[in-house]
Amino acid sequence: MRAIDLPEYGGPEVMQLTDLPRPEVAPGEVLVEVAAAGVNRPDIVQRNGHYPPPPGASPILGLEVSGRVAAVGEGVERWQVGDKICALTNGGGYADFVTVPEGQCLPIPGSLSMVEAATLPETFFTVWANVFDRARLKSGEIFLVHGGSSGIGTTAIQLAHQLGARVFATAGSAEKCVACVQLGAEQAINYREEDFVQAVKEATSGHGADVILDMVGGSYIDRNIQVAANDGRIVNIAYLQGARVEVNMLPVMLKRLSLTGSTLRPRSTQVKASIAHSLESQVWPLIETGKIHPQIAARFPLEEVAEAHRLLESGKIVGKIVLTL
Repeated sequence: MRAIDLPEYGGPEVMQLTDLPRPEVAPGEVLVEVAAAGVNRPDIVQRNGHYPPPPGASPILGLEVSGRVAAVGEGVERWQVGDKICALTNGGGYADFVTVPEGQCLPIPGSLSMVEAATLPETFFTVWANVFDRARLKSGEIFLVHGGSSGIGTTAIQLAHQLGARVFATAGSAEKCVACVQLGAEQAINYREEDFVQAVKEATSGHGADVILDMVGGSYIDRNIQVAANDGRIVNIAYLQGARVEVNMLPVMLKRLSLTGSTLRPRSTQVKASIAHSLESQVWPLIETGKIHPQIAARFPLEEVAEAHRLLESGKIVGKIVLTL
C-alpha cells in the first residue's frame, strides 16, 4: 500500500511517500480502505519527535480517516465489508489501509462526503471528552474557546452553541472572528487587538467563563484564571506557548476553580468506544440535520502531505485540512 513514512523527525520535508505492507487485521479490529485522512496538530507534534505513538500503535502519522471496511477481524459484530465509516485511529491514517478497533468507528452521518467525514473523529472526540465529559459544560453556561478558527475551535463553537451554551472565542484576525460568529459564537475576540479577559467579563456583566478550552498555554494560563467564573473549569489540551509557567493559586482557591487537561491518543480502546457511543447518540443527529457541519479549509492529495503540513503550521486557515487518497 502507499503510505507516508517518517524516516526521521523534522520539518514537513522529512515525510516520504513509500510502499509499505498492508496491515493485518487483528481480533476486534476492522481494516479500513482509506478514502480521506484528516490532518491535525498532533501529527505535526509527532513529526517533530514530541508525540510518540503509544505501544502497539502504528508509527505512521494520521489519527482520523474515512473510508470503506475492507476486512473485519474475529469478534467484530457491527461492521461488515463495504460499510462506509469514519474512524479515530491510534495512528496509521496517512496510508491506503489502516486497522482500527471496531469501537472507534462510526457511521458517516447524513449525506456527508468521505472528505467531510474524515474531519470529524479527532476533533469531535477531543471536544466531547474535554468540554462535555471532563468540564461538564451545561446549557446556559458561558464557554470560552481559544483558537476558535482551528479544527478544534470550529467544532467546539458549533457543539457548545447547539447544546445551549453562550459561546465566546478568540482568534487572530478579523476574518477569523467573523467565521467564529457565523458558526455560533456570541462574540469573537481578536487577541491581537483586544484583551479577552476584559472583553468576556464586560459581555457577561462580570461573571466570566464557566468553562474554558485552551490549546495555547503560556501566558494564557494565568489569564484563563482571571477570566474564569466562580466554580469555573479550565481544560488544557495543548501548549503552543509552553506548558511551564508560574501560577498564583490564590484565585484558584478563592474561585473554587478546576484546572485539568488530557490527551486523547493514550486513552484506552474502551474509553474511546464510550466517547464514540456518546457522539453517535448525541452529536451525530445534529450533523445529520445540518445543524453542525464540518469546516474544511483545504484538501491535498496524499503525495502533497508536506504542503498540507505547511499550511496547517501557517495558521492561515479556518477549519480542517484533509488528505485525499
